[in-house]
Amino acid sequence: MPIKYPNIKVNLVGTDGNAYALMGRVSSALRKAGVNSEEIKDFYTEATSGDYDHLLQTCCKWVDVR
Repeated sequence: MPIKYPNIKVNLVGTDGNAYALMGRVSSALRKAGVNSEEIKDFYTEATSGDYDHLLQTCCKWVDVR
């Protein structure tokens, strides 16, 4: 599956497995790249619709995770 925003690169190293920190870094990167708030809300909805593994998969689906 292709990355939704491949031009947005996010380094998740150092978040120490904190789900809120992961979502914060990705949403911040989306916002800085000019993604509209409705789309960011869609990211949050998808990211929080499952367990931690689902959250990681969602991050990788939306942005280029480093």
